[in-house]
Amino acid sequence: MTDSTRDAKPLWQPDPATVDRTGMARFMQATGHASYGDLWQWSVDRPEAFWPALWDFCGAVGDRGERVVVDGDQMPGARWFPEARLNYAENLLAGDTAGEALVFWGEDKVKRRLSRAELSAEVARLQQFLIEAGVGAGDRVAGYLPNLPETLVAMLATTALGAIWSSASPDFGVQGVLDRFGQIEPKVLVCVDGYWYNGKPVDCLAKNAEVVARLPSLARTVVVPYLSAAPDIGSIAGAIGWQDIPAVDGKNAPIFTRVAFDHPLFIMFSSGTTGVPKCIVHGHGGVLLQHLKEHCLHSDVRPGDRVFYFTTCGWMMWNWLVSGLAAGATLLLYDGSPFAAGGTVLFDYAAAEKMTHFGTSAKFIDAAAKLGLTPGSTHDLAALRAMMSTGSPLSPEGFDWVYGAVKPDLLLASISGGTDIVSCFVLGNPLLPVWRGEIQCRGLGMAVDVFDDDGRPVRGEKGELVCTKPFPVMPVGFWNDPDGRKYHAAYFERFANIWCHGDFSEITSHDGVIIYGRSDATLNPGGVRIGTAEIYRQVEQLPEILESLVIGQDWPPGKFDDVRVVLFVKLQPGHQLDAGLIERVKKQIRDNTTPRHVPAKVVAVADIPRTKSGKIVELAVRNVVHDRPVKNVEALANPEALEYFRGRPELAA
Repeated sequence: MTDSTRDAKPLWQPDPATVDRTGMARFMQATGHASYGDLWQWSVDRPEAFWPALWDFCGAVGDRGERVVVDGDQMPGARWFPEARLNYAENLLAGDTAGEALVFWGEDKVKRRLSRAELSAEVARLQQFLIEAGVGAGDRVAGYLPNLPETLVAMLATTALGAIWSSASPDFGVQGVLDRFGQIEPKVLVCVDGYWYNGKPVDCLAKNAEVVARLPSLARTVVVPYLSAAPDIGSIAGAIGWQDIPAVDGKNAPIFTRVAFDHPLFIMFSSGTTGVPKCIVHGHGGVLLQHLKEHCLHSDVRPGDRVFYFTTCGWMMWNWLVSGLAAGATLLLYDGSPFAAGGTVLFDYAAAEKMTHFGTSAKFIDAAAKLGLTPGSTHDLAALRAMMSTGSPLSPEGFDWVYGAVKPDLLLASISGGTDIVSCFVLGNPLLPVWRGEIQCRGLGMAVDVFDDDGRPVRGEKGELVCTKPFPVMPVGFWNDPDGRKYHAAYFERFANIWCHGDFSEITSHDGVIIYGRSDATLNPGGVRIGTAEIYRQVEQLPEILESLVIGQDWPPGKFDDVRVVLFVKLQPGHQLDAGLIERVKKQIRDNTTPRHVPAKVVAVADIPRTKSGKIVELAVRNVVHDRPVKNVEALANPEALEYFRGRPELAA
């Protein structure tokens, strides 16, 4: 039995006085369903009825056509809305141009605002430049950019033409960018002169020049000024400053090219820590419908809401966030350290801009709790209705911190999906209670289940997160994978005609979901599978420990008869890993899990390696410990941290 199922009462329940105002309640009423369980079952049993109803309810702009799905029993192979014509960017820019499109904070250094009319005018201006550079439907435009207003403009200008957008954050090194953009051969690159992090400027001009020199496909490069009003871009071949792009004579409206439902929209990249990143192609219609569903229904985003997610442009949550424009929301964009300006900058932002939806990572919540932040008592968060968390499993103690230190009457939506679907399999719901440590529900239209090793559905037991029926936001395919072999191998080899996502999960007695970590990082001592999140949850409750990483070490060396659990800990300043602390760590784990969870070794390290989006990399560390190569260290935010794990004498005996 999980901790959450033992809790007598939920942490939060919908307010009966306001629940009928939610998009989910209105959609449930419109489709004639009495409960979310009934609505979900209908959505997966009758996709030919659910997806058109969602299209109409959310007001998607475009021609739907008559047919909903062809080959709807094939995965992969199902084709959605084969007669539809639409454009993702058109949907984001539709509606009243008088409202506020976005607010931007670059730490405490830069603040800007754009109305919807101003955003459309900027899109039209850049779009004309792209047309003159020869960009058309199917061409690629790449952004090597922070989370700036110009990044949104560039994406919209690109996708409005039917061209394909792809982005990476500017903290990527040159090789990391080339590993991504080199595969997709962009015609135009949009980059930045630099960015701020923790109050310090980071210059990017030299990196830009090298990237441009090594991307022969480029026709033009645009440099966005951020650190300087007029940066010196003379060393970058074929470059023009953003500010020097001509205005559009007499026109402030972008051109929208309506395309097929599955016409490529985004190329996203896997994290790349086990090899060159996979290039995952997503289509206009699937992304639009899925994001409308997740914003308007599951997140209850309403016109005029103010939606924030802490993300870089190298993480899929940026693509998710900007779709909030299609729901009528104002986007609150942020670039920089989440703990800039004394540690409270994100809550400063929330209070100043009357944020309604605050999105972040589980690691941020853990860190804020460790710092002792109590934003509910220090900031005016009256407007805040929902807080969202993803990136890694949110511990039950993280739930406690949000409801105790942030706000007791908000919807805490732990969500989980991935770059693979640029959206969620399991997520929040304004109609359902929040149980400690649980994700509230499976997403509408997503036939999510948990299978045991033999492919049988299980409840209240850990297993593989799967999706048993096709859904519109499945990737169009992988770039440079003409026969689909890489795509098939990524998701469909484990179970025939079933999407296997690679998360170690459980469906609970509340019909909620718990994610225990990635399946490929699951520990297997003595043949018993253990999710890494179960150990992190216990260890990181100890005040001496800042964060941790756990792997299975093949043992004994050379025989590989079994694995033993090895725990690495990063300590709070001023603490040492002595015998007493090691014993407290082991006792905490033993008392709250099982003896099999207890690490055979506890080792202190100076830092924990992580990806650019903040996810710790158990597999990369496991490779280092076993003296195997890490194929793409460029994917890491702090690759130097891997050296703390190499050749550790503690692991030799």
